[in-house]
Amino acid sequence: MRRALIAFSLLAIFLGGCANAPTENDISGIWINQGAIDAAAKGQPLLETLRGHSNLEWDIDSRRDKATSNSGAEVGGGRLLKRKPGVWTVDYNGYGSDELRFNGKQLIQLAKGYEPEQVFARPKESAVKDPRWAGTFRQALNSAYMGGSWKVVDGTGNTVRFYSDGRVEGLPGADHYELCLAGDCSSDMPTGYDNLLLRNQDTGRGFFFTRNGKWLEIFGITDINPELKGSGKPSTRQWLLEKQ
Repeated sequence: MRRALIAFSLLAIFLGGCANAPTENDISGIWINQGAIDAAAKGQPLLETLRGHSNLEWDIDSRRDKATSNSGAEVGGGRLLKRKPGVWTVDYNGYGSDELRFNGKQLIQLAKGYEPEQVFARPKESAVKDPRWAGTFRQALNSAYMGGSWKVVDGTGNTVRFYSDGRVEGLPGADHYELCLAGDCSSDMPTGYDNLLLRNQDTGRGFFFTRNGKWLEIFGITDINPELKGSGKPSTRQWLLEKQ
């Protein structure tokens, strides 16, 4: 009798574990726009590269039929509706929808209107729950776009390192950085420039930058008029960095 009870208990544990294990077709979790990251990793202008990608990140909870899209500036929550195996619709309460398909490895957001098809992948690093800023996407982008060692060509010759979590070492007066992906930080940018926030503890300052392959130029900002979009102008170049 005792052996029978032990065997039954082991069977119950095994079955319970199988019931709680995610299926291979479960798309729950965070997905990042791998197409946008791959394009940015080539060292092109950042906002220009991201402009063709409407969503940067998906956070999906299939058990609660919930899906959240994140553009880096706006967050949209919708109801996840399964149409057939591997195909879902995200309904934004009647104000539009997205169609998602899972091919066993990637999550595909189908094209609609002016938006092209977009490809999402599971993040390689642990997910960062930061819905306002698409934290997991930002972490992967930081690694692909800014990661590694850079040499300051003009000036000190320091080695600068940008980390995926937003830390920076080697730039005088800065211990953290933040790339502008969308929203208000992009409103004062002239054509051909991107925006970078450098912080030292609780204080921060914005800079313009240009990226061309292994070269990164960082400029100060002048002539910002809060009432005139795109009024900011680049001033003196602060640093010229070469990717090592």
